[in-house]
Parts: sequence; structure tokens; C-alpha cells
Amino acid sequence: MNEDRILTKPIEADKTLDTTGLFCPLPVVRTAEKIKALSSGTVLEVISDDGGIEADLPAWCKGYGHDYLGCLRDGPLWRLYVRKKAGDR
Repeated sequence: MNEDRILTKPIEADKTLDTTGLFCPLPVVRTAEKIKALSSGTVLEVISDDGGIEADLPAWCKGYGHDYLGCLRDGPLWRLYVRKKAGDR
């Protein structure tokens, strides 16, 4: 994973997006759609069973200026956390 932020426990999130069953590029596409509707500073938990999300979501965050907070492996699922960038509506 590019952004090596492995978590040992979940982060308290304001919203959750379940992308289980969706594969690249759909988890990131759904995250982009969801984050547009959120207020700046909102923490979004993205749940995925697509192993590519572990590299794809940090890269997307870096490209769009959102804060990638980390990833927690939960059995077959990944729980990833993103904070919407400040000043973005």
C-alpha cells in the first residue's frame, strides 16, 4: 500500500459507504460520488472486499486533496477512512 496507514482499531466515522461486491474502479467511483454530498471535515468509512482499494483509495485521496486516515483489515473486508478536504462543498 502506498500510504502505509494500517489501523489497529476502527475510527469513528460520520458516514459509512458499503461497496462490498463492487470491484475496481467502482469502489473509488462510489466514494467520489458520496464525498461530493458531504460537508468539509466529514469522516467517511468505506467498506470494501476489493483488495485493490487498499492502494486505489489513498491514491485517489492524494489526487483530490482529501485526507486518507488509514485502513483496517476486518476479515475479508477492508475498512478505509477518508476526511473530506476543508473548503470543499
